[in-house]
Amino acid sequence: MLEDRRKRVLIVEDEAMISMLIEDMVLDFGCQVVGPAARLDHALTLALQAEIDIGLLDINVDGSVVFPVADVLRFRKIPFIFSTGYDFRSLPERFRDCPTLSKPFSYQNFADTLQTALATPDLRAAV
Repeated sequence: MLEDRRKRVLIVEDEAMISMLIEDMVLDFGCQVVGPAARLDHALTLALQAEIDIGLLDINVDGSVVFPVADVLRFRKIPFIFSTGYDFRSLPERFRDCPTLSKPFSYQNFADTLQTALATPDLRAAV
């Protein structure tokens, strides 16, 4: 995608079919899947311990909000993208500047957002 080493994408998504589609897209882009995590506790463990280049975080994961995972990634200076079927304008203030994909999103929209997030040094510094 951007370098010789495959980028590692943490996927946090509780809907199995959506997760499989996202995994396929990530692999199509030449990236490596981390996870996927369908529960907040698993997502937090991966966010704390796994080698990750970027996260794709469904905001509502099995009835819990994913913001603690986003906080961990931000602390580790790992960029992330939110995905949601809800109104993304209801994000907490600290996450309003984060890239967000509205579900359902297209292959091209996901590809563009992922490419931009991985390539933008300012985004890495901001998170």
